[in-house]
Amino acid sequence: MPKFAYVALDARGQEYTGSLDADNKDGVVAQLRQAGYFPTSVEEEGKAKKVAKKTAAKAPATAKKKSGSSVVGKRSVKAKTLMIFTRQLATLIDAGLPLMRGLAVLAKQEKDVTLRATIDRLADSVQSGATFSESLAQHPKIFNKLYINMVKAGELGGVLEIVLLRLAEFQEKAQKVKNKVVAAMFYPIIVLVIAIAILAFLLVFIVPKFQEIFRDMLGDKPLPGLTVFVIEASNLVKNNLLWIGLVIAAVMVGYKLLSANPKGKALIDRVKLRMPLFGDLIRKSSISRFSRTLGTLVTSGVPILQALNITKETAGNVVIGDAIGKIHDSVKEGESIVQPMESSGVFPPMVVSMIDVGEETGQLPEMLLKIAEVYDDEVDNAVAGITSLLEPVMIVFLAVIVGTIVIALFLPLISIIGGMNEQ
Repeated sequence: MPKFAYVALDARGQEYTGSLDADNKDGVVAQLRQAGYFPTSVEEEGKAKKVAKKTAAKAPATAKKKSGSSVVGKRSVKAKTLMIFTRQLATLIDAGLPLMRGLAVLAKQEKDVTLRATIDRLADSVQSGATFSESLAQHPKIFNKLYINMVKAGELGGVLEIVLLRLAEFQEKAQKVKNKVVAAMFYPIIVLVIAIAILAFLLVFIVPKFQEIFRDMLGDKPLPGLTVFVIEASNLVKNNLLWIGLVIAAVMVGYKLLSANPKGKALIDRVKLRMPLFGDLIRKSSISRFSRTLGTLVTSGVPILQALNITKETAGNVVIGDAIGKIHDSVKEGESIVQPMESSGVFPPMVVSMIDVGEETGQLPEMLLKIAEVYDDEVDNAVAGITSLLEPVMIVFLAVIVGTIVIALFLPLISIIGGMNEQ
């Protein structure tokens, strides 16, 4: 029985090499797929050495071709770009085009270099005999487990175009919710940054100029208390700019290090959920994501345990991810989803009640998607409420900061003008 050398990838995209005994290449491919690997190259051992020599001789000529695909695996693709690709591929397949033809059409018109190279690699992999889901699994930085498993379910059920359309809709709605949350947080952060910038400019450049004027015109006369406070603050900031910068940098680095640690990430996510105003918004958006992800996966034919695992990984919040993990363990033991969900304290009673009804009526996927729609509206209302509340608060905050400094600087000027009038 001949021996074949192979190169294969696991589900995470890790490359493995080795050799297997089989009657032919198809036998090797079948063995590797059964073991959970995705073969990228299978050659008979005697022929493999000849091929390697020929490849080495042609290396300069093929270097340019490889360089385009070298970016694949090193860079990711923007969510919006991937969403458009999914929608277009679904439309092409739904229109009756074969998968290979659809990939070729999209590769020609794709402007993103990384995605174009990835589509070419997908087409090559499918042409060599791999399934589309196996080909996607070779690019884990671009296509996550949710994407791969939904496509796999679509292939097994013969409804790839329907699953791709669901996936595109899922991406669109998830992106909308994310954009709304980011927009709600973006406004106060921008106003706060502008306020700090104006405050720093006034304290470092403007207040010292007025201090010199007061010294020349008032001499040793006492200044108003508010003016003294502002001048002291100006001196403190001006004389410690380097230390202030180092403290800010240290806080940012400390936050990154803390978020990189699992326990630190859990602490940060717990704090986020308890933040005033924003905590409720983050919780609602996380529940919307959980419901939509799980509902879309189960609707597409992914087994519930596998769907819960994927949902946990894509939860976006460690606290909610841990709660989903407990739900997974409970379902694995044959219990209901509802009991661990209720005991976690993460999910509101309305969500638990709706899922309980969905389980009892056998309409859990539909109920999960309905919850996602409800919480999309909740996120809209929360964003509108936060924006309407924060706008006047931030305007007043900015006015108080600037107004305090202006009043502090003008109080001595009033005394100077009064003294000039008396003279």
